[in-house]
Amino acid sequence: MTQKSALISGWMSHRKVLLEIVEKLEDQHISYKPWEGAMALSELVLHITSAMGMFAQTVKNGAFTPPAAQPEVKTVNELKETVQKETEETKSLLESLTDDQLDQIIEFAGMNMPGIALLESGKDHEIHHKGQLFTYARLVGVEELPFFINRS
Repeated sequence: MTQKSALISGWMSHRKVLLEIVEKLEDQHISYKPWEGAMALSELVLHITSAMGMFAQTVKNGAFTPPAAQPEVKTVNELKETVQKETEETKSLLESLTDDQLDQIIEFAGMNMPGIALLESGKDHEIHHKGQLFTYARLVGVEELPFFINRS
């Protein structure tokens, strides 16, 4: 397995769980904030999904590329559609990256690292925020949550 395919497989094993959590949400949950100034639940989900796309676009371009503006969603169905669309787009972008792009050194947040290391950091970022999403889901009353990783 190449380093790229291992990264994509590992990332998708976490992204599948994110999709499973979103499936358990209801419309009244998407605006939930556990404290003043927190991201709303839908904002957290969209932050997670757009961030990996930003990391992949940065590797493709060889320089920091800001994420696209997050769409405003009003229903869980809109959230699901957006998450699915961003997942497909990011997976395609990751699959299109070349070995040269994965090996190139990129400056990001004051650090210099190969593209593949930046993508691994992006996966770690997603895992971190997915943990927060598990807490949000529990706080809005979701009783049954998936295991933290889905290798199927």
